[in-house]
Amino acid sequence: MSHAWGYAPCNGPDKWVQDFPVADGPRQSPIDIVPSQAKYDASLKPLQLKYDPATSKGILNNGHSFQVDFADDDDRSTLTGGPISGTYRLRQFHFHWGGGDDRGSEHTVGGTKFACELHLVHWNTKYPSFGDAASKPDGLAVVGVFLKIGADNPQLQTVLDALGSIKSKGSQTTFSKFDPAILLPPSLDYWTYDGSLTTPPLLESVTWIVLKEPISVSSSQMYKFRSLLFTAEGETPCCMVDNYRPPQPLKGRKVRASFQ
Repeated sequence: MSHAWGYAPCNGPDKWVQDFPVADGPRQSPIDIVPSQAKYDASLKPLQLKYDPATSKGILNNGHSFQVDFADDDDRSTLTGGPISGTYRLRQFHFHWGGGDDRGSEHTVGGTKFACELHLVHWNTKYPSFGDAASKPDGLAVVGVFLKIGADNPQLQTVLDALGSIKSKGSQTTFSKFDPAILLPPSLDYWTYDGSLTTPPLLESVTWIVLKEPISVSSSQMYKFRSLLFTAEGETPCCMVDNYRPPQPLKGRKVRASFQ
């Protein structure tokens, strides 16, 4: 099996099904969220996100995005409540963005794209490890946050300032004492549905929790995202842009809302 997937015409999302047949599965992500069709569910609980900056470890350019990794061997950074039962531990967060300011989110809302989308990836601690959880139907829970072009976002700046150290694929550096809770909007109202990873292996193991309220990002801050490279040092440089998968068919799934 080839793992040389990417976002170029030759290896992009429409080609992934060749190596990952689940790409045509019943619960693929992302989706277009149609607010008028999302049903309010009074049984959905408020989200409880408790993050400890001491668990922030490092930042990495993996050639598809960049991710901030967290120590996942203790329960200091967790997600509980919402649509899930039990405790899910924060593993990493990463972003998806476009080549221009106004297009780059993976989920869309009524067909509208945002500039960028943040994914906070958590795994169900009833399983022994992230790797075990990633293949189980209730193994992962990802909180999605939209970024909308507007004012400079000072909370994002610490992350963006680190990107100069990880310009090329495979580069990484320590990234400590960061509290991802500062990236969340004031309102934690959300939509939720059963979905998948949005990158190969596209495992159908994700409870998606997509926050309704976006956070702001300025055009100059988006430029920092696009200064990263898909390519490793020594290769012909290729800017990291349009690293998103388009919305997938809903296939009868229900989208629920925590708000009226």
